[in-house]
Amino acid sequence: MRQATGFAALAVAVALSGVAVAESSAHKQMIAIPDAAAVQWKPAPAALPKGIEISVVMGDPEKPGPFALRLRIPAGTTIAPHTHATDETVTLLSGSLVHDMGETMVESRGQAFGTGGFLYLPALMPHSLWTKDEAAVIQVNGTGPFGLNYVNPADDPSKAH
Repeated sequence: MRQATGFAALAVAVALSGVAVAESSAHKQMIAIPDAAAVQWKPAPAALPKGIEISVVMGDPEKPGPFALRLRIPAGTTIAPHTHATDETVTLLSGSLVHDMGETMVESRGQAFGTGGFLYLPALMPHSLWTKDEAAVIQVNGTGPFGLNYVNPADDPSKAH
């Protein structure tokens, strides 16, 4: 019985490794961005506060598969409490950023991040982000389809009248 369990575990590991290889090989060419000046920015989708800019540097966050995107967030900008359907990582590339966990934003419990700061957020974990006196550039990595769901639908800028 122990040997059968070992083979079953090995079969699962091989199957899972095949899935990982298939997903990671979805991009058939190298992507290289030599420096920050080479990043091409455009206005972010309406679901993000006005003034935020986005650059999708790899993949497509709206489709299945891995992606990397960058957000340029102006000083004094708040992204209200929200969740994502999939896991995400956030790396602060420049500036400063404050992050808070929970369905309501509480400034006093927000954690400040400096350049190089890293955050891992499991799927469906409510959180908010904001900048104070300094703009920030973050990189978000995850697996699509990726979206932003506001805890309070009234906070969604795309629904503003």
